[in-house]
Amino acid sequence: MKNCIVIGGGIIGLCSAYYLAKAGHRVTVLDKSDLSDGCSYGNAGMIVPSHFIPLAQPGMIGKGIRWMFNSKSPFYVQPRLSADLLQWGMTFYQHANAKHVEASKQALLDLSLMSKDLYKDLAAARPDIFYQEKGLLMLYQSEKVGEEEIEVGEMAKTLGVDVDFLDQQGVQQLEAGVQLNALGGVHFKSDAHLYPNALMSFLKQEVEKIGVEIIRNTFVESIEKTNGKITGLKTANQTYTADEFVLCAGSWSPLLAKQLGIKIQLLPGKGYSFNISDQENNLPTIPSILCEGKVAVSPFKNSVRFGGTMEITQVKNTGINLNRVEGIVNTVNSFYPEINLETPDSKEVWSGFRPCTPTGMPIISRNNKYSNLTICTGHGMMGISLGPASGKLVEEIISEQKTTVDINRFTE
Repeated sequence: MKNCIVIGGGIIGLCSAYYLAKAGHRVTVLDKSDLSDGCSYGNAGMIVPSHFIPLAQPGMIGKGIRWMFNSKSPFYVQPRLSADLLQWGMTFYQHANAKHVEASKQALLDLSLMSKDLYKDLAAARPDIFYQEKGLLMLYQSEKVGEEEIEVGEMAKTLGVDVDFLDQQGVQQLEAGVQLNALGGVHFKSDAHLYPNALMSFLKQEVEKIGVEIIRNTFVESIEKTNGKITGLKTANQTYTADEFVLCAGSWSPLLAKQLGIKIQLLPGKGYSFNISDQENNLPTIPSILCEGKVAVSPFKNSVRFGGTMEITQVKNTGINLNRVEGIVNTVNSFYPEINLETPDSKEVWSGFRPCTPTGMPIISRNNKYSNLTICTGHGMMGISLGPASGKLVEEIISEQKTTVDINRFTE
């Protein structure tokens, strides 16, 4: 048994704590917040083996440049004088190609399928996380976007993913609850979804039940180290010591890694979401991505969550940009003309930061500078989807076991 400290209490941190504790390790979670909000809470809750193509992919550079001039676009890089942003952009540019996609797709798919299997176990223990296997509809309105989505679907089929290709009539038959304005869709039948707020509540309760100590509102001020090992984390009140340390602080991970002389190429990708009640309208019942606007649609028990935008920015940018929210609303109204959605008040909008690497690949690895440090971060929009598998891999690394899936593609 090892004494482990997990830095970060989001989905990755809680899943790491859960599997470490289940394996018999003593675990403490430190988080700078009270664990009542964060990226994991406003997530669309999608578990998506279909998303095996990393953010850095062919065509993204051109799209990004076009979207830079549209305040309502789905992807935006906040321009500023920053060495970190310049380096991130250069690395993204170097990886936005077919070779990177080919080298990464199997690793991402394996990680997603592992996570889905683990979610089935969690759902059996806690049905109210609203886990459902309805698949995911990639809906499109133009032939050009349709061609791109069908190409991804065909690639998925070669990897063994269950896919249907639907025309306009086919998507309307599948999504019978609301009128659709879509030319067609690709239905990834292997995908699932759940209610992330209930999941996070369950994980917090469960880890404490099995002996994990969660220390909230605690900021790591400095990190003590000697001879290639971390020896302690200093906070305002005390110093915490352990045998093993796990860094999974999401978009704040690079700030902590900097204290160790470690460079993590990761920037926050700001996103927004909001819910509407299913008592107000006839609403979608199938989880969907509205492709032209990159908007996620997640039906829960009594509501539907709409989420979107990826604004590469900095963690101090905490304001709500209603132009970007309006872009989500416009996309929803375009695909679901009967809903007549209005732009919500800013107080009804959730915003949060997804930790985005320039390669589009998460980092899950034992650090080569500090022998007792494992880094698990950079999951972008896939934190909920990849959380259980990432946490289990952290446990396998620390327990010095052979990992369930190959983690060579998930290095720093």
